[in-house]
Amino acid sequence: MPRSSTYVRIEQLHLKSTKFLENPIMNGKKITKLGFSGIRIGKALEAVTALEALSVPETEILALLARVRENPREFLTHESVAPLARIQLEEDSKHLASDVDALRENALPYAVWGAELIDPQARVQMETALRLSISVAGALMPDAHVGYGLPIGGVLATVGAVIPYGVGVDIGCSMRISVFPKVKLSSEEEKKLLEKHTRFGAGVAWDKRERLDHQVLDDELWTSSGLLSSLLDKAVGQLGTSGSGNHFVEFGTFTLEHPDLNLEPGEYLAVLSHSGSRGTGAQIAGHFSKLAEKIHPHLHPSAKKLAWLSLEAQEGQDYWQAMSLAGRYALANHEIIHARLSRALDLEPLLTVSNSHNLAWKQTLEDGTGHSFEAIVHRKGATPASRGQLGIIPGSMADNGYLVRGLGSMGALESASHGAGRRLGRRQAEQTLSKGDWRKTLLERDITLIGGGIDEAPLAYKPIDEVMAAQTDLVQKVGKFTPRTVRMDTGSDDV
Repeated sequence: MPRSSTYVRIEQLHLKSTKFLENPIMNGKKITKLGFSGIRIGKALEAVTALEALSVPETEILALLARVRENPREFLTHESVAPLARIQLEEDSKHLASDVDALRENALPYAVWGAELIDPQARVQMETALRLSISVAGALMPDAHVGYGLPIGGVLATVGAVIPYGVGVDIGCSMRISVFPKVKLSSEEEKKLLEKHTRFGAGVAWDKRERLDHQVLDDELWTSSGLLSSLLDKAVGQLGTSGSGNHFVEFGTFTLEHPDLNLEPGEYLAVLSHSGSRGTGAQIAGHFSKLAEKIHPHLHPSAKKLAWLSLEAQEGQDYWQAMSLAGRYALANHEIIHARLSRALDLEPLLTVSNSHNLAWKQTLEDGTGHSFEAIVHRKGATPASRGQLGIIPGSMADNGYLVRGLGSMGALESASHGAGRRLGRRQAEQTLSKGDWRKTLLERDITLIGGGIDEAPLAYKPIDEVMAAQTDLVQKVGKFTPRTVRMDTGSDDV
């Protein structure tokens, strides 16, 4: 019977590696029976040659090779078998990565709020996230819509790992409201204040003589890595500015119907802002997202943007620190904006509330047996809503927003929506919405708009009151914010 090409090749390797021995005692068949294949056969035969030259008996050689196959890490410094051990370890790591990267057959169960408001593709994304081997729980908020990897409005709990795209590109994107005594300002006065004291747009920064200061710039983490060091100058220049898209700073009326928060019922002047970590956060997100994808090359294409970093590895620790710094930087942007407007108004706020909604938190959860464990809870466009926690859920440029108090729903992983959520994508809004209807809405609601585009028009968003009605078991309304003068980036299509 003719020999197979595999065994011919094995015997050729064997002959080449033992050419100086007249009577070799080991052959390729015995090597393959031990579980070696491919390039490892050649390395195993090289090890055999070295061991035979030392007169090691065949039985001991076979036993040693078997041990290398099972636990290569023990033999990385062994004089004769170290090359084989290194290659075997690399091969084992590949298989381990492949097993870890494999998706579960079925998604873990998860709760959904406002299912009728959520498009099917966002559900598909959420289910993919809950097929990851590291996922343990999830929830979908009523403002949910399609994002990169995890849907916007998605909440995902993992164990021992953090997903850069589970946090999002705009790390630390957040809200802040300042409530002032009721002061009557004209729309023109509000417009001038916003134009003078805020900056908007991708890449926009202050002139060097205008640059602002904040204690977040003194954080030692800025010098802890080459990446963060390279971003410090950008962070300094953009501190206290806002980006493009749906970021805004607004003057409006805050209405409190019942005594709360040491405030009497009534109407107050208020400033509401939505901003994030600017170019600094975007570059951190881009760097670590690419790194995570490189570490997990075997992930299914549908889960590529859900690649994660182990918190036991240096890469995971580096991302966690950078993410946390970007989150603090984003909140500092709000503090600067509100402080500038407060000084210009010559008014001290009676109340300030801030919350992040693009971040990961360490949170204690319970399993089905009542045992607690630490999870990493990603909120990508979701407001933290632990019991009693204050948060802000805005509407569109012409719709009400709400100051809320969390009810601590564990089914929602103590979360709520972060806004109304998009009904139309940006391009779809630009192609289908009427500029005339947009102008009419702003006129009817007495909104003065600075910048903004039709992709941010109210009809591009879900009705905020329907979103709020879908989550009455997640948050309780405390007060209402009604926008009046709104500043955004120029947008793609000015009103």
